[in-house]
Amino acid sequence: MGDTLEFNEIYQEVKGSWNDGRLRFSKQTLVYKNSKTGKVDSIPVHELTQAQWRRVCLGHGLKLSTSTGHIYKYDGFKDTDFEKISEYFKANYKLELTEKDMCVKGWNWGTAKFSEPLLSFEVNDSPAFEIPLSSVSQCATGKNEVTLEFHQNDDTEVSLMEVRFYVPPTPGDEGSDPVEAFAQNVLSKADVIQATGDAVCIFRELQCLTPRGRYDIRIYPTFLHLHGKTFDYKIPYTTVLRLFLLPHKDQRQMFFVISLDPPIKQGQTRYHFLILLFSKEEDINLTLNMNEEEVERRFEGKLNKNMSGSLYEMVSRVMKALVNRKITVPGNFQGHSGAQCITCSYKASSGLLYPLERGFIYVHKPPVHLRFEEIACVNFARGTTTTRSFDFEIETKQGNQYTFSSIEREEYGKLFDFVNAKKLSIKNRGFKEGIKGNDNMYSDSDDEQHDAYLERMKEEGKIREEANGSDISEGESDESFNPGEEDEDIAEEYDSKASASESSGDEGDSDRDRKKKPAKKAKLVKERKPRKKVKKAKDINAPKRPMSAYMLWLNSSRDRIKSEYPGISVTEISKKAGEMWKQLSKEKKEEWDGKAEEAKKEYERAMREYRESGGGSSGISKRERNRKGKNEEKRKKSGGGREKEKERTTGNDSFKSREFISSEESSSESERGKRRKRKKSDDEEDVASTPPSSVESGSD
Repeated sequence: MGDTLEFNEIYQEVKGSWNDGRLRFSKQTLVYKNSKTGKVDSIPVHELTQAQWRRVCLGHGLKLSTSTGHIYKYDGFKDTDFEKISEYFKANYKLELTEKDMCVKGWNWGTAKFSEPLLSFEVNDSPAFEIPLSSVSQCATGKNEVTLEFHQNDDTEVSLMEVRFYVPPTPGDEGSDPVEAFAQNVLSKADVIQATGDAVCIFRELQCLTPRGRYDIRIYPTFLHLHGKTFDYKIPYTTVLRLFLLPHKDQRQMFFVISLDPPIKQGQTRYHFLILLFSKEEDINLTLNMNEEEVERRFEGKLNKNMSGSLYEMVSRVMKALVNRKITVPGNFQGHSGAQCITCSYKASSGLLYPLERGFIYVHKPPVHLRFEEIACVNFARGTTTTRSFDFEIETKQGNQYTFSSIEREEYGKLFDFVNAKKLSIKNRGFKEGIKGNDNMYSDSDDEQHDAYLERMKEEGKIREEANGSDISEGESDESFNPGEEDEDIAEEYDSKASASESSGDEGDSDRDRKKKPAKKAKLVKERKPRKKVKKAKDINAPKRPMSAYMLWLNSSRDRIKSEYPGISVTEISKKAGEMWKQLSKEKKEEWDGKAEEAKKEYERAMREYRESGGGSSGISKRERNRKGKNEEKRKKSGGGREKEKERTTGNDSFKSREFISSEESSSESERGKRRKRKKSDDEEDVASTPPSSVESGSD
C-alpha cells in the first residue's frame, strides 16, 4: 500500500447541501478539498480519536471524531473501499475503523444524546439521525417543547426549517427543568451569535460597496458586526473563505474584499462578497481593547495593543489575525498602462478584472471570483460594437460562462501571455499566432491576417447560404439582373452629325466635328434591388411526394397505438410513436426503409410521366408571361422618355440618336475613312439633284 490514499467524488454535507470534492489520506494529515468553493479542510493525524464506517444514503460513509471536539462526515464510498481504508488506518494511524449500523425503524420516540457538537437521536442505542449543533440558528422553549431553527442554505432546493422535541417531565427531578437543560445543551454548541462583551476594536464610517453604504465595523473575538443606519450584519469568522487586498487602477485607493460562504442575506438579496473601499492617504491610530499580555497570548505577535498606519493596512491586519487566513494580492501581472488590473464591463456594469496567481477576481458589481482549477477554457472574441476593444470569455467546468467586454485592444497581448503562462485552455489560439508581432491587431487596414473569429463567422454564413440556396434559385423575382435591360436605363450621350443643308462637304469640317465629339462617359450602373423571394406555385395535379419510412410505419401502427392506449390525444400519439420507433429493432427499420425506397422510385416514375405529358408547364408559362409583360412595359416607358428628350434638345431631324446609327460601323481607322468618302459623295449628289424651284426661290 502506498503512502497516500485518495478518493474522488466524495461528498460532504454542509447545511443540507451535498458538496462533492476529493479526500486524501496521508501519513501526516487528512485533507478534503471542496470542488465548488475550493475550501480545504486539513485534519492532523494525531488529533483523530474515532473512525466509524456507516451505511448512508449515498452508499457508505466515514465519520471521524477529533480531540478538539470536531466531527467530520464524508459520504460516497463504495462497499469495497472499507478494506482499503481499514488497513490504511491500522498501518498508519493506529486506529480501528469500526462499523456502526443506523436505525431505520422510523420511530419518533427515543433518547437525545449530546456528544460534543452533535445532537444524536437514538432508538434502542442505534442513531436514527444526527443534528450538527453548528447548524442551529435559534433555540426556543415552551412548556414541554424545545424548537430548533436552522441556518438556511441557498444552494438547496428543499431546506429543513425547524425541528421540535417533546421533553416529558421527569418525576424525580423536581428541582431542575428538563426543557431548560435541553435548551442549554443546544445553545452551548449552537451557532447563535450574541453580541456579548466588548469589541476588540471599532472602525467608524467605513465606505462599503457591497452592501452599499457606510458602516461601523465592530471586531469581536468570534464574529464581525456591521452596523449601518438601516441594516446590521453579523458575520462569523468561520464563514470567511478568503481575503483580498487589491489596488485601484488610479493608484490612490484600495479594495479590501472578504469572500463569504454562506453569504449574508438582506431579504432576497445575497452578498457573497463584502467589499470595502479605502483611500491610501487616510491614516489611523488604533488601540485594542485588551491588555498587552492578553494580546501577546492570543495573537502571538501578529497584533500589538497600539498600532498606527494606513486605515486599509490596519483593517486587513486585524482581519488576518482574527480569521487566520492569508491575504491574496495581485501577482506579477501588469497591464498596458502599468496597472495590475484591466478595465472592462460585466453585465452592463463597468469594473476592474484582476488576474491573480490562482484565479481571476472582478470588482465590484457583481463581484466574481473564478479559480483556475474550475475554468474549462477561455476565449478572446472581437468586440460587438467597436473594433477598438475585445471580449474575454471564461467558461467553467460546470458549464457557466462569464463574458468581460469592452477591454482595450492594447491589453490583449499582456492578457494573452498571462493566460498562456498559466496553461489555461484557449479556444481561438490561432487568432494570436496569426498576428504575432502585430501590436495593432484591431486596425482597419486591409492586410490579410488570420482571424479565428472571422473564419467562424464566414463558415456560419456559408452554411446559411447553402441552406437557402435552393429556395433562392427556384424563386427568383422578375427584377433579376439583365445586362440588356440595364443598358436601356443608362444616361447616353448624343452624336452631332452634320445635315446636307448645313454641311459643305469639307473634309476638314468633318474632322473638326469628330474631334469636338465628347469622350464616351463611363456607364453608370444602377444599384441592384434586393431579390424578392417568390413562392413557387403548388401544382395540385402533380403526383404526391413519397412518405418516409417513419411515416409509413406510423400510418400502419396508428390504430394499434389507439387500441393499446384508449383516449390518447393526437399529440400524445406522436410522442408515443416516436418512443416506439426508437425502440424498434434494426431489422424492422430496414424493412420500412425498403418500402420507403420503393415509394420513392414509384414517385419518380410517375413524375417523369407527368412531365412528359405536359404537366407542370402552366405555372412556368404564367411566370414567363408576367416577366415579359414587365420588361415590355419598362421598354415603352424608357423609349417614350428618350423621344421627348430628343424633341426638346434638337427640334428637327438634324441630329439623330446613337441608337439609329448603323451597328455595322466599326471603330477602326479604315472603316472611318470609308465612311468619310461615302458621306462626301452623298453630299455632292444632293446638290446636283436640287430642283430648280428651290434655286429660283433662293435668287428672289
